[in-house]
Amino acid sequence: MKVYLVGAGPGDPGLLSLKGREVLQKAEVVIYDYLANRALLDYARPGAEVVYAGKQGGDHTLSQKEISRLIISKAKEGKVVVRLKGGDPYMFGRGGEEAEELVRQQIPFEVVPGITSAIAAAAYAGIPLTHRSFASSVIFAAGHEDAEKQKSAHNWEALVKSNATLVFFMGMKNLPEICSCLLEAGLPPRTPAAVIRWGTTPRHKSLISTVKSLPAEAQKHGFSAPALIIVGKVVGLHDSLNWFEKKPLLGKGVVVTRAREQASDLLAMLTDYGANAIPFPTIEIQPLESYAEVRKTLTYINSYDWLAFTSVNGVICFFEQMQAIGLDARALAGCKIAAIGPATAQALRKRGIRADFIPERFVAESVVQGLCALGVKGKRVLIPRAKIARDVLPEQLERAGAGVEVLPLYETRTGNARREEILELLEQKEIHCVTFSSSSTVENFFSLIPASMFKEHPEVKFACIGPITAGALAKHGLSCDLQPEEYTIPALVDALARNL
Repeated sequence: MKVYLVGAGPGDPGLLSLKGREVLQKAEVVIYDYLANRALLDYARPGAEVVYAGKQGGDHTLSQKEISRLIISKAKEGKVVVRLKGGDPYMFGRGGEEAEELVRQQIPFEVVPGITSAIAAAAYAGIPLTHRSFASSVIFAAGHEDAEKQKSAHNWEALVKSNATLVFFMGMKNLPEICSCLLEAGLPPRTPAAVIRWGTTPRHKSLISTVKSLPAEAQKHGFSAPALIIVGKVVGLHDSLNWFEKKPLLGKGVVVTRAREQASDLLAMLTDYGANAIPFPTIEIQPLESYAEVRKTLTYINSYDWLAFTSVNGVICFFEQMQAIGLDARALAGCKIAAIGPATAQALRKRGIRADFIPERFVAESVVQGLCALGVKGKRVLIPRAKIARDVLPEQLERAGAGVEVLPLYETRTGNARREEILELLEQKEIHCVTFSSSSTVENFFSLIPASMFKEHPEVKFACIGPITAGALAKHGLSCDLQPEEYTIPALVDALARNL
């Protein structure tokens, strides 16, 4: 029995502490808030109970008393409980109240601090909270106080006379009152002020103005909670130090349809460019029911002249089966190796194999042309691949006079993607592009989301890794908006960054 009050950080999942990740991995129950990034739930161990506690700007799924009772009841069941709170538990997060309840119930607990949004959102917006030339102190204040208080707890004149950077949490509803109180207390009207919404996330947006003009500007530009208010001379550094908002895909929602096993690189690149990378795995990789025939073939693998790998998955499954029967890369000493593209070639290099041939254009048709030029006629060619795949490569190699054998290593099926999430994001106009890396991702995506839906959402663009994939998209009556010159994932991301 133990409770961990864990700070989830300001929104960017990369800002979670190592200790926070560690306790999430051993938690039996995770109770999380609205501002805690759902991506952090992926760290929870399989089978962990996950409970949403809400608390979104006055619209509470559970009241604070109900949350405390839930934490206590789960702990008294003898479970390890993580209370995952946006930002830092003790920085306007009511973590202190929850800790007091745990003390009263004699439940052991630990606090895992988180990076508060005041520091992180300001840093991402290019606003250092302290600076030798502008501010030597900083004050954190609640922008939304207890409604039962007779008067404000803030000494507005003291705040103004402090010459400190002022940071107000949860103050958007009271922004006019906050600015009015500061002006009445003597703050110069032209003092720089900022609002930062959804700081550190792909939805991050900042507004720079003055104390006098900020309320009207915020209303004009549609700023609402969750947001942070910063007042002080340091705000003037925003234009020169702002780095995060220069990311080329910031604010763009990009759907990634690749299989979960393959999607990590694409998701990471998109995130690094500032996009809201939305995983929607349309393909699920499944092992074969039996590998008896595969292992039989591998025992005489050196009888083939060429091995032609058409995917990273094919490489992974091939070497897993090699290892299962006690073989390694040495067994391929007599074979030449072809890889359909650089990612497949990289997967081979990780296993000690350097591809003898990589086509200039990363499609099966180019593999055929290249192997024919290398004299494949009369040679034995083995193609390790999915059980069901395009037959262009084996058919054309056979026509060129090669002896071709296909070695099925795995099956693919439609992935268990969250369809409702995509539909909701479409309605909210949070999706700007859907990416496809193969014909299979196209077919499986539209088996889950009707192509007709996109007639209602013409703002959504489609990006395809190459012409074969674009052709599959065209069969659904939709055109490819973005296609890189080089058929690789990095080139696809660069094309998105330039054109989206």
